This record gives sequence, structure tokens and C-alpha cells, in this order.
Amino acid sequence: MRLWSIHPRYLDSKGLVALWRESLLAQKVLQGATKGYRNHPQLIRFRKTGNPVGAVADYLRYVADEADSRGYRFDRGKITGNMFGERIYATSGQSEYEFRHLLNKLKKRDPKLYRCLNNIEKIELHPMFKKIGGDVEDWEVI
Repeated sequence: MRLWSIHPRYLDSKGLVALWRESLLAQKVLQGATKGYRNHPQLIRFRKTGNPVGAVADYLRYVADEADSRGYRFDRGKITGNMFGERIYATSGQSEYEFRHLLNKLKKRDPKLYRCLNNIEKIELHPMFKKIGGDVEDWEVI
């Protein structure tokens, strides 16, 4: 399960669809509707909000917004009605790590997008995240 801190606009179509599906799985896990993935590290920052279901629902809404901007139609009916309305912190080290990880995937999967993104200097975060200083290892403790 990968719940990216970087903006979903950087993802290719396969990555965006995977993010949608994995975020829906995260929602089910946080609702207590699954037996597996309960202790997945990607869920820590959502759990720490005090409103994890609302936080992941807001996350999903932004992913659906990105899909809409590309002409895709993700079923928003799958998103719980819970709301969070706040932002979650993400370290600059985490966003840089994720962006490099994505670039490595795109190098093989979508070389054209890789070339476009390879020159980006300022990495934008998913709209519900706020960037703070810190290393990649610090993201869990925020």
C-alpha cells in the first residue's frame, strides 16, 4: 500500500489508478472492515490525526479531483462521508524520497513523463499535506 505524499498530478495513469485502489483499501482498513493491513506503516499518519477515516476520505477526494482533471471518472460514491478538513505534515525528506521513487518507476513505465518530471525542482505535495523540514525517517513521528 502506497499513499503518496506528493501531488497525484505527478503519477501516470497506472499510478493514479493504483493510488485510488490503495486509498480505498486504506479507508476500509481504517474503518475496521478488513482483517489485513491493520498495522501498515502508511496508515500511521492518518491514525495520528484523531479522525483517520475522515482524513483518508479527504485524501481520496483529492485523488478523485485529479482523476476528474484527466477525464477519468472514479466512483466518489465509494468515499465515506466523513470529513477531516485539516492538513497532515509531511517532511521534505519524505517528499524527495517519494519523488525519486516515482521517477525510478517512470523511467521504465513512462519515459516521456519521466523526462517531463525529471527537471522539477520544487516538489508539490498532495493538497492535504503540509511540508515541513525533516528527513525521510522522520515522517512517522510527525
